[in-house]
Amino acid sequence: MKKANVTMVVAALLTASAATAIVRAQQPNVERKVLLQQDLTIAGYQNVLVAVTIPAGGREGRHTHPGTLLVHVLEGVMTLDHEGRPTATYKPGDTVYIEPGRVHEGLNKGTTPMRAIASFVIEKGKPLTTPVP
Repeated sequence: MKKANVTMVVAALLTASAATAIVRAQQPNVERKVLLQQDLTIAGYQNVLVAVTIPAGGREGRHTHPGTLLVHVLEGVMTLDHEGRPTATYKPGDTVYIEPGRVHEGLNKGTTPMRAIASFVIEKGKPLTTPVP
């Protein structure tokens, strides 16, 4: 493998690891696991696929994302507080779109873990999540 390719792969892995570590440090009760990080055919953009688990009674904390986010609920129920929209509840099979820069927070008001797959389309080098006080 060429040195430039190795450098790009290492940089991508470090970015994913750092983003995951930052999010976990801020929200210890929410589990996020990067499943795939892939460059897109759109120059400078990537897709990051993340498995998310919010335990019963857990919450993400208010935050934003620099790019488009699609969340598909697999198990449990997620309540979403979303800037500019009424609070909504999503159950297994439901998918929600969250615009870039929009303040939101996923909560699990249920008694079982909520599991979802989140797909981010973001510019390379930008953090996946930015906390909002």
